Amino acid sequence: MTYPSDPAAPGPASGRAPLVGVVLVSHSASVAAAVAELSAGLTGGAADVPVAPAGGGPDGGLGTSSDLIAAAARSVDRGAGVAVIADLGSAVLTVKALLADEELPANSRLVDAPFLEGAVAAVVSASAGADLDTVAAAAEEAYSYRKT
Repeated sequence: MTYPSDPAAPGPASGRAPLVGVVLVSHSASVAAAVAELSAGLTGGAADVPVAPAGGGPDGGLGTSSDLIAAAARSVDRGAGVAVIADLGSAVLTVKALLADEELPANSRLVDAPFLEGAVAAVVSASAGADLDTVAAAAEEAYSYRKT
């Protein structure tokens, strides 16, 4: 499931340039879905960004699933690249393995970013039509956000 779901997503058929897709990989399905919903909601009504959660293990419990991650990446791929943001160790290792085995769409990239803040920065940047390099840089920059 992508947030928001839009059959008229940007791309060649709509006359708009395709947007970078974002996949949020968490050990928890509910965390991944909540961060995807929050990120999409903070775009301020901008263009629909293809963002998909890929959370939890194959049995629905805590963990990671290469099948869920690969399916999420394919669901958001519009040809402009896919930014993948993961929460913890084994999620990162699973994404790295999928990239090494070329099981994710071409031009997919694991982005080194904090999960929540990086996701928001990536989705908002992508909604503005930024390219994959700019989306990744915005997400990575979230490490420097200060709260004091």
